[in-house]
Amino acid sequence: MKKTTLFVLGLFALAILIPAILLGPYALRVQHFSANPASGYHADFYLYVSPKAKQLAKNGEMLTILVQPNNSGISSDNPQEHQRDAWITGFERQRIADELGVILLVPAFIRPGEDWFIYTHALDRDSLTTERNDLKRIDLQLIAMIDHARLTLAESGINTDERIFIQGFSASGMFANRFTLLHPERVKAAAIGSPGGLPILPVESYKGEVLPYPAGTADIEELTGKPFDKERYNTIPQLIYMGSLDDNDSLDFTDGWDESAVSVVDRLFGTDPLSRWEEAQAIYQESGANVQFLLVEGVGHDRKALQGLAVEFFASLMNK
Repeated sequence: MKKTTLFVLGLFALAILIPAILLGPYALRVQHFSANPASGYHADFYLYVSPKAKQLAKNGEMLTILVQPNNSGISSDNPQEHQRDAWITGFERQRIADELGVILLVPAFIRPGEDWFIYTHALDRDSLTTERNDLKRIDLQLIAMIDHARLTLAESGINTDERIFIQGFSASGMFANRFTLLHPERVKAAAIGSPGGLPILPVESYKGEVLPYPAGTADIEELTGKPFDKERYNTIPQLIYMGSLDDNDSLDFTDGWDESAVSVVDRLFGTDPLSRWEEAQAIYQESGANVQFLLVEGVGHDRKALQGLAVEFFASLMNK
């Protein structure tokens, strides 16, 4: 056989082996759950049980599920596009699950193309009010995914807490931030990175101005059928972080905010994420929330540069 042929075959073998080596452990362990409307969810999700979590389960410990909401960054009604992104998100975050000894759950909600104004990946107002069957109340769909995962895990001898860790950055940070406020009974701790220019404020009004969702809690009961549970919410440890150079502002886009809400926020708190930061922090602290705000100097809208903060935050809670 000619040396050239051997060389080409060697390159071909490497092209197969290297991805297999890199993706293999995750690809072998991750479980894919298809959409199951009968169980309450219309999108697929992925579940990864880390080796450390398996060992802890063998020791009889109760495990925690870490939810990482998906954020594909595109609007498309093709579920496969969001599924691919959710799978890759799980692959990227598996190291966090490995380090913490938790179970990772990544939903694959679509961010619709036809109904582009429903910003599902940020859990915006439209995602709570839409009557579109596959998107209706995706916050409740996520809870259904968690409950289904817990039942499946229990069948294999892995017991999990019904309360989750949840983390996200940018749009998925907005989702984590808002989900925590909507469902404090299901959240053990939340790490929220760069939540779209303004974290949802745990108050109904400020300086005489009503703050509707997602600016505040004024109409939470009207939207969801249950009031904001401030007492339980204030027991949840939270980290809200952002880079000091971050100018990514979801209020500049009409798919995530109504113009009337944007007008109120800009008037009360300023027109960019940094100008709103200190006042938002003060409101959280005055409301009694168990929250740490962290502004990291010299960093922009950079998830990878800031991801370690969330890992350290969760690790500190697990070591208590």
